Amino acid sequence: MSDIDIRVTGRAGRITFTRPKALNAMSYDMCMAIDTALRNWREDDAVDLIVIDAEGDKAFCAGGDIAELYDTGTRGDFSYGRTFWRDEYRTNAMIFEYPKPVISFMQGFTMGGGVGIGCHGSHRVVGETSQIAMPEVGIGLVPDVGGTLMLALAPGRLGEYLGMTAGRMGPDDAILAGFADHFIPQDKWGDVIEMLEASGDASHVESHAIPAPEGKLRSQQAEIDRFFAGESLGDILNAIKTEDTEFTAAALKALNRNSPLSMACTVEMLHRLRGPSLSIRRALDMEYRFTYRAMEKGDFLEGIRAQIIDKDRNPNWQFADLNVPAAAVSQMLMPLGANALTFEEEKRAMKIGFIGLGNMGAPMAANLAKAGHDVTGFDMADVSVEGVTMAASGAEAATGADVVITMLPNGQILRAVAGEIIPAMARGAAFIDCSTVDVHSARAAAAQCAEAGLLFVDAPVSGGIGGAAAGTLTFMAGGSTDAFAKAEPLFDIMGQKAVHCGDAGAGQAAKICNNMILGVTMIATCEAFALADKLGLDRQKMFDVVSTSSGYSWTMNAYCPAPGVGPQSPADNDYKPGFAAELMLKDLGLSQQAAESADADTPMGELAQKLYKQFVEDEDGLGMDFSAMLPRFEKRGRD
Repeated sequence: MSDIDIRVTGRAGRITFTRPKALNAMSYDMCMAIDTALRNWREDDAVDLIVIDAEGDKAFCAGGDIAELYDTGTRGDFSYGRTFWRDEYRTNAMIFEYPKPVISFMQGFTMGGGVGIGCHGSHRVVGETSQIAMPEVGIGLVPDVGGTLMLALAPGRLGEYLGMTAGRMGPDDAILAGFADHFIPQDKWGDVIEMLEASGDASHVESHAIPAPEGKLRSQQAEIDRFFAGESLGDILNAIKTEDTEFTAAALKALNRNSPLSMACTVEMLHRLRGPSLSIRRALDMEYRFTYRAMEKGDFLEGIRAQIIDKDRNPNWQFADLNVPAAAVSQMLMPLGANALTFEEEKRAMKIGFIGLGNMGAPMAANLAKAGHDVTGFDMADVSVEGVTMAASGAEAATGADVVITMLPNGQILRAVAGEIIPAMARGAAFIDCSTVDVHSARAAAAQCAEAGLLFVDAPVSGGIGGAAAGTLTFMAGGSTDAFAKAEPLFDIMGQKAVHCGDAGAGQAAKICNNMILGVTMIATCEAFALADKLGLDRQKMFDVVSTSSGYSWTMNAYCPAPGVGPQSPADNDYKPGFAAELMLKDLGLSQQAAESADADTPMGELAQKLYKQFVEDEDGLGMDFSAMLPRFEKRGRD
């Protein structure tokens, strides 16, 4: 193939990009040729290591050849792009997991698909001209080819900064951010490659490496960490807009060029990926969820039109006001079910029993079914859930299941259900309780499971009915490491984040503490808006100040109780509940029950419980969202 030269020289498998006039852009055929060579060399005892380089001075590989992607996509054929990305990502994973040293020499531009080939090997070499970047948000994609793995692992908030601004990294920047390992002056590369070919010994790379000239990111790290630490695109924009500096002006200019949907998804992906379960395969799976939908639902075709085809540099992005709804992000990152990215070994569908198919449980079970799992459900009410086979009892739903999930109203019912289903479950199966209950009930169920040879996880959720439907819940999990490992793939389908908090009961403890903060904070936020009204302070002005200063909180920035202020929330829908006030009262009751048993002084939590009890039982709070405390305070005076 004239675009790429693949051969064996001495002890080295050699791959050289040979289309310098096209900045060594990689086509699908080139990617598949690399894939084939690597598979062959993996089993070849005559090949000790792999060397990847490129002809020309301007680029190692400036990205994928996207002309065919645009052509097929504009004709409504999304299958070509999906196949390209699927097979490319498999190649990226193989390079990362390769059993032999893979050594890349990356001069000039290394971007997009070039990062997937050059930045996953064991020895990644940069030189004086190296410029590495993930510029995908500028064309309506997200950092992909495994780039989110490195962005998630980068120090501080470099990942958000580089992924959202498409910033270019010089040699030292690339080493700092984890995209490269060694700096070797480019006039030495030929000699080093000859030594590698002759000896098959990768240590020649380390022995020739020297410190890189200091880049710009080290001096910018503090500002990057400060302004890019938000939980969402909106939070980051709010932080940047609080100050007018050379750095914030440049950052805002860069963000205004890129697809808002792509940037919002990039932030969300990095936050989901960070943690002990991060792997190349998990990163690629998350990326493929976006790229699979990029032509049909995203900004990719419009981004290519504006940047490459018409070159007007004036893309008509979705959400051009930079206010990207959380639901839009969730839709782009939902699991793909039968279309999910697979590698060598196929994912086995689990047999799941799901007990408790109410407002929360039903959409959670539906999402598991959509992801390809065999779900059997049971609920005391006569309900039906798309994709879920209904059973006549909890024990029937649990029989033969790999995992049983419960979403129940209280600890007493959990104990009763556990007594019914545990005898029906097979040894080695997992019982995942997603209810919010008292710690003692969770630990009692865990003890029963241990006696029966079952795994147990208490995993209460945060995110409400909307999060259950969108698959954006947060799970606070307690249980053994083995139990959490079995549950985690299911958490990834039903939610956006799962935190292993400790042993059985720790998940409930975390939820109780979290929701005590939430209840207290919502009351304070509502009180502040009511006070602002009486002081003649405009609500929007108050939000603009508080949401970007020390009063920042989730109840203000993401769930504002004032209608027409901040992102959409139940306040904009007559306080129809996303999280009902009576459920907040229940959780505050659990917090005070736990505080009493632990001899903990929680006066604010106790007062919050009393206020919500009065609101729900004596006023008009029953059936309202818990943020409806604001109209309550509006009507009241100081007495």
